[in-house]
Amino acid sequence: MNRPDPLQRLFPIPDTQSARDERQIAIDRVGIKGLKYPLLFADQDGVAQPTVADCDVFVALPGDQKGTHMSRLVALLEARTSPGNSPLTVASFRSVLDDLVTLLDAPGGRIEVAFPFFIRKTAPVSGVASLLDYQVRIAGDLADGRYSQVLTIAAPVTSLCPCSKEISDYGAHNQRSLVTIAVRPRAPLFLAEIIRVAEDEASCELYGLLKRADEKYVTERAYNNPRFVEDLVRGVAARLAEDPRVDGFVVEAENFESIHNHSAYARIARGL
Repeated sequence: MNRPDPLQRLFPIPDTQSARDERQIAIDRVGIKGLKYPLLFADQDGVAQPTVADCDVFVALPGDQKGTHMSRLVALLEARTSPGNSPLTVASFRSVLDDLVTLLDAPGGRIEVAFPFFIRKTAPVSGVASLLDYQVRIAGDLADGRYSQVLTIAAPVTSLCPCSKEISDYGAHNQRSLVTIAVRPRAPLFLAEIIRVAEDEASCELYGLLKRADEKYVTERAYNNPRFVEDLVRGVAARLAEDPRVDGFVVEAENFESIHNHSAYARIARGL
């Protein structure tokens, strides 16, 4: 049981943030940005993965309230990452927003967490296992009791130029590409599922560790699956448009060209 601090009774500290503001201008978002915090995250396999997230935490502030209590935003993350708590998941993200608006007595709130996410992959021929990192972001909004969520992944892949293959007597230029997908789900989705879409539509996916037989495989697979940057975004967009769990999406692809000192880029947005 917490006992009152006798010094606080003798020398009360003013709560300036809770004072009234006469300007009566509501603030859409106020809070903290760029706070790095460790967390446990679990995705499709259910395994709790330790990571470090860049966190943005905001609440909506009524027009008559002077300020919000910034320390409580950090306290929310601290409580969430305390030993014994279950790992964060896409499905449990709303519960963090519910705690946020309750703790701050706010009409709405937004939390964004961005972190590296690792998948253990098996090389296609040798079967050696290794981790590959992906950048992900989960953003949740809660306003007037309505919750919305956007999941964003950035997946590195290989793309091989169809034009180069067509016009060359042998070989074709290829490069690493970055496919970024943002999805607003209407039903539960896993990050690994979205990553899989990006990798399936590329000339070839990437691996952290390859033996010579694997290198031969991925080289030939890319050659047999040429993709323009336009093909990348169209292939991903078609898959997402057919998924009834997807309410809206943005897909971007950037090819870091191997024969130019610039990138090729394409983007498709639907409903987001």
